Amino acid sequence: MGRTPMELNPGDEIRSAPRVMTRERMRWYVDALPTVEANDGRVHFSVPTIHDDDEYAKGQGLPGIISDGMITSNWILDLLLRSFGTQVLEDPGALLTKFVAPVYEDVPITCVLRVEGAQPLPQGGQRLSLKVWAEDGAGKLVTVGTAAVKIH
Repeated sequence: MGRTPMELNPGDEIRSAPRVMTRERMRWYVDALPTVEANDGRVHFSVPTIHDDDEYAKGQGLPGIISDGMITSNWILDLLLRSFGTQVLEDPGALLTKFVAPVYEDVPITCVLRVEGAQPLPQGGQRLSLKVWAEDGAGKLVTVGTAAVKIH
């Protein structure tokens, strides 16, 4: 990052190293959900979806499976936590994302945080307002949103 969170100014960006969206990463996320929901000690699989079944995805007009959008949101949250620590989880912290384009297998994804503003807090410190996004290797936005973090 180079600077402490208190030294960040509007327009400053923090970028993650690229991560490749592998089939394995995509499957970990989708396969875990029905198992967690069942909570009975057994592994469960869902019905075919665009996130885990190539033939089903092709039947929906896609070239193959796409990642669940929550993966890129989780990667944005990871960058927030690595950049600001657990302060991200304190009130008045926030993260709101929207998935705007599909992410296919083997696509590199970079997450970005851009400082939009800083407001002093009555109890001390400040609240940073951030624009956040995930982009593919060509710079195309796949997830967009906003975040806020309290800085001590």
